[in-house]
Formats: sequence, C-alpha cells, structure tokens
Amino acid sequence: MQGFAHKVTAKGVGFLSMFEPNSNCLTPRVAGCLLKIAMKIVIAGAGEVGFHLAKLLSFESQDITLIDVDKDSISYADTHLDIRTIRGDSTSIAVLKEARIDTTDLIIAVTASETTNITVCVLAKQMGAKRTIARISNTEFIENQEVAGFKKFGIDELISPESLAASEIELLLNQSAFNDSYEFENGALTMVGTSLSRTASFVGKSVKEAARIFPTLHFMPIAIQREGTQYTLIPRGDTIFKEGDQVYFMTVKEGVEELYKLTGKMKQEIRNVMILGGSKIGYKTARDLCSHNFKVKLVEKDNDKAYDLAENLPKTLVINGDGRNVELLEEENIYDMDAFIAVTGNSETNIMSCLVAKSKSVKKTIALVENMDYFQLSHSIGIDTLINKKLLAANNIFRYIRKGDVVAMTKLNNMNAELLEFSAKPNSKVIGKRIRDLDFPRSATIGGIVRDGKGIIPLGENRIEVGDRIVVCCLLRSINKVERMFI
Repeated sequence: MQGFAHKVTAKGVGFLSMFEPNSNCLTPRVAGCLLKIAMKIVIAGAGEVGFHLAKLLSFESQDITLIDVDKDSISYADTHLDIRTIRGDSTSIAVLKEARIDTTDLIIAVTASETTNITVCVLAKQMGAKRTIARISNTEFIENQEVAGFKKFGIDELISPESLAASEIELLLNQSAFNDSYEFENGALTMVGTSLSRTASFVGKSVKEAARIFPTLHFMPIAIQREGTQYTLIPRGDTIFKEGDQVYFMTVKEGVEELYKLTGKMKQEIRNVMILGGSKIGYKTARDLCSHNFKVKLVEKDNDKAYDLAENLPKTLVINGDGRNVELLEEENIYDMDAFIAVTGNSETNIMSCLVAKSKSVKKTIALVENMDYFQLSHSIGIDTLINKKLLAANNIFRYIRKGDVVAMTKLNNMNAELLEFSAKPNSKVIGKRIRDLDFPRSATIGGIVRDGKGIIPLGENRIEVGDRIVVCCLLRSINKVERMFI
C-alpha cells in the first residue's frame, strides 16, 4: 500500500503508526533539550527582501547584522527587530569591517542594486566571509552562471526573486487545480496544496479509514490547516479530513492524477493566459510561457514600456492600457482566458483585478502581493493563489541556514511548517534504518524519498540509503531535532 501508509512517530511504532490515536500529542519542545549554535549572518539591504529575511532569521535566534545606507529603513529595523543594525554603505570596507565580516558564516546582499550586491559579495569573500549570496535582477546571470564564472569572483549563489516568482507561476499553471505546489528533484516528488471541497472522496473520513479505502494511492498527506484557523496539524491516523481543510500532499508523478479525482478537482487545460503588468516578473513569465506554447496577452499601461515589451516579446500580444478597466478586459476577451496573472507593483490592484477576472469565469487567478497578511484572505475572497517575492526568496535562501546538508527547502504558505530536503550522507544517523524505527518527533513526517532520480512514497519498512534525498515536513519546533538526524 502506498499513499496514506506511513507516518513517522517519536518511538518508531511502525508501519501503521500514523493510524494510532493521540493526534493532538504535539507537545512544546522541552527548553534546553536541543542547543543550536547561531550562525553569524550579515544582510546588506534593509528593503522588503532584506527586512523580511532579517525578521525570519531573528525569530530563529540567528546572529544577524543588517546594513543599509537609508536612515529610515535602518531605524525601522532597529526598533522592530532584535538584531544588530549598521547605517552605512555595504560596499565600504570600513562598514564591512564594522560588521565583522571576517568571522561571518553567510552574507546575503539583497539591496535594490544588482551591481552593489555583486560588489558586496566579492569584497566580503576576499575579507573572509565563508559563503555569499547575491540578489540579482538580470535572469541571464542565473541562466549562465557557469559561463560567467561567478564563483571565481567569490559569489557562491545568485538569487532572483523575480525569476523565482515567474517559475512559481508556471508551476502553478501546470498544476492548475491546486493552489500551492513545489517540486523536488525535477518533479520526482511534488508537494501540492488544495482546499478540500465536500466532493472530495475522503472528506469526513480519518486518515486511517482513507488508507484502507484507497490502498493503492501514490501520495500521502503531510500537513493540514483547518478552515478559519492558524493551527497547522501534522496528520495522525485518527485525524479527520474536513470540508474546507487546506491539505498539503506529497506525491509522485502518477499520484497527481489520483489527487485530481479524489479531491474532486478538475484538471483544466490552461493555454490562454492574460498577464497584468509588464514588470520583470510579467516579462519573464510571458517569455517562459510563450516558449512552452501558451497563448499570452500582456496588459501594460505605460506606453513606452508597452512598446519595449512588444519588441522583446514577439510571441506575446502586448496591450497598452489600464488593466483595472473592466471594459478593456472585456474588449480583450477576458471571458476566453484560462488564467489571469496580476503582477503589477501594487498589491491591491493585483487582488482587485483578479477578483474581476474571477467574476468573468476565468479558471485560475494568481496575484502578486507584498503584504504577508493577505495570504490569510486569499481563499476566502476567491483568489486561487497569492505569491510573494519576499517569501520565495526567503525559502530559497533558508536552505543555506539549515543544518544537515539541506538541498531544498520551502515554507508552506501561511503555515508554521517547513518542507526540507536532506541528502543522506554516510555518517547520518538515519542510514540503514527502517523508517518505522527512526526516533522522529511526532510533529514531523517523512513525506518522500528520491532514489536514483525516482520518487518514492515511503512505507514503514523502507530503509534509508546513502545518497537518498529525504523530504521531511515538520513544524517549526521540530526542526532542530530533525536536522540533527541528518548531520
């Protein structure tokens, strides 16, 4: 049996351990049971991405220093975050010395200037920083990292929030019935999130009952958020699936079709796409979608930018006009669109235009937002998916902070849970052990294994081998213990 077959427990009870009662046994971590040595991290740039990263990392008791030349930005960070702040030019050697760059484990340069970020990383590496990450906007740099030889200059990683957002949009369109998704190892395993409607086959059933009724499934539930709550639940055997639940599943490729059927979702063919906003995200999304044979219309209200986009996107129909104008959208046959993607620089515009598109029977709506609080409202107000550049960039950067050779990581939207992908090394505590025998915390689960490029939904009898990629879903309080098992 695959799918709902296995859940890791604290004492390794076994194959059907997830079907035991006591689903609410998620006790707080005993203070002092695990000590985590803080990383010394310097962040250059206190803008939206830098501030958000500093905020997230400070919650984890990391040793954070934030640098920015803007007085107001630094003052705001200093009064709102428990971190060290330095007002100054991050490309200044004196400022970097003040930040003690020679003892820094990681420097993250995320200012608004691509050139500044590259310069900071080069200087920091020469001055002794162990690892460097630069935010860039030119996606050509990411696509040609080896050719450009950035590592030779001292830049270990390049991050483009715009590129990450465009990739996320394309993935969401390919998994059109789901409101969240993330791929591991080129799709060998895929995490998908969906809100359960009453037509879902297992609504009203426990995880244990669902496993017995559907014994051949190729997926398993890894996290649930009850409708109207902020409580994240790692499913146990007696956990009941309820209408309105936001459920995250881990699945292999053949399991995606099964999920469509069992959740009552319709797999909708998406070909006609309208994009509102000719931003960097809008441009890259249009370019990438056209290269995969989508029919794309892009609406941009700035006349000069619209002409530039039309010149650089020969396969995209670029429309110069205000996408907030309902008459314009109707003239451009919004009724015929399969998806509407709003990526202007204004979150409210993006949300409202998506609501208009939804009222015109557009199947899939995606809005770019800057305010994280909007995530709580997305499903209740009718928008399929919200994406946030800050969260995407933070997810991508977080894997360099995690211990245990984390190769990929994502946070579940609006939930206090993370998905971590570990590489199983020869000296890891998990090697050679059956999954049922692992001393895993009850608030964590192994959602999948990638072995030799193939995804596996694990059973209790599966053993972890050297070289396996292990995907773990865990609540934040369990991360330290899980990390220690893979060190």
